[in-house]
Amino acid sequence: MSIEAINQGDVTFSTDEKGITTIEFFHPLSNSLPGRVLAKLADTITEIGKDDKTKVIILRSAGEKAFCAGASFDELISIKDLETGKVFFSGFANVINAARKCPKFIIGRVQGKAVGGGVGMASAVDFCYATKFAAVKLSELAVGIGPFVVGPAVERKVGTSAMSMMAINATEWYEAEWAREKGLYAEVYENAEEMDNAIAELAGRLASSNPEAMMLLKRVFWEGTENWDQLLSERAAMSGKLVLSDFTKNAINKFKKK
Repeated sequence: MSIEAINQGDVTFSTDEKGITTIEFFHPLSNSLPGRVLAKLADTITEIGKDDKTKVIILRSAGEKAFCAGASFDELISIKDLETGKVFFSGFANVINAARKCPKFIIGRVQGKAVGGGVGMASAVDFCYATKFAAVKLSELAVGIGPFVVGPAVERKVGTSAMSMMAINATEWYEAEWAREKGLYAEVYENAEEMDNAIAELAGRLASSNPEAMMLLKRVFWEGTENWDQLLSERAAMSGKLVLSDFTKNAINKFKKK
């Protein structure tokens, strides 16, 4: 990803007459997200959560292929100091925390593969639909780091055993059906059209449900995560330190050449 590519990508949203707000993120390189787009995504989720017109949120990415290929490698390898590293890795941490604290239910739409931070985002929504093409991978250890920031969200959804399998076997794709069995996905569909029909049906029902009841339910579902602002900040610092090492920089460069 060049400097030009780092400046590409965006986040958009729209709200329909039922109060269903769709938030969409995009980047031309397999929806791999630079810090600027991650910051906008976190801010958008936070602001939409405060919007009285919004009853339920759908989180999706643009395109028909990858849902999210994780963070920008070129931005990652340009990090020269600990503070910059912590800020970079706080990108997905802020998105996860924004989703966690949002008082509205968030439905995830995962049309294709999710890597690293993409798995974190799929884990941070409240209800996630996927297609059979939505395999997952936690590739961080393969580039000398570890899924420290996304780990709490992934572990909360799939359990320690499944999360540690993905974290340790960092080059392995785990199929969408495996992710459904572990609880990451609620349902897996043959194609995006079937998935979108199911999302529309669920979102429509939620839009006519009691907003206060949904807000209280979400609060109950996320009990025990009240320390995540601090926890994910500490995890971002762990990754920020590791990325400064020669081992990690060499591993990232090798990974990019594949």
